[in-house]
Amino acid sequence: MSKQVRLTEPLVRENGVLRAASWEEALDRAAAGFAVARGRGATTSFGMFSCSKATNEVNYLAQKFARSVMGSNNIDSCNRT
Repeated sequence: MSKQVRLTEPLVRENGVLRAASWEEALDRAAAGFAVARGRGATTSFGMFSCSKATNEVNYLAQKFARSVMGSNNIDSCNRT
């Protein structure tokens, strides 16, 4: 797969190789990965870093995801720049 290919569909890794997948399969895999992380103690192992160039709404959603979905208060942003 060329590194210059524009992403037009979701890709999933299978046996170390990326392959095209449906949106449903890709989102199901992502959700399963987050569930595994939560089961392994995401409250202390998960963190999120948000960008100060993003909108307030996007930063709000990022912290809401970290706290509500992953159960972690480990969130920061680069507002100091």
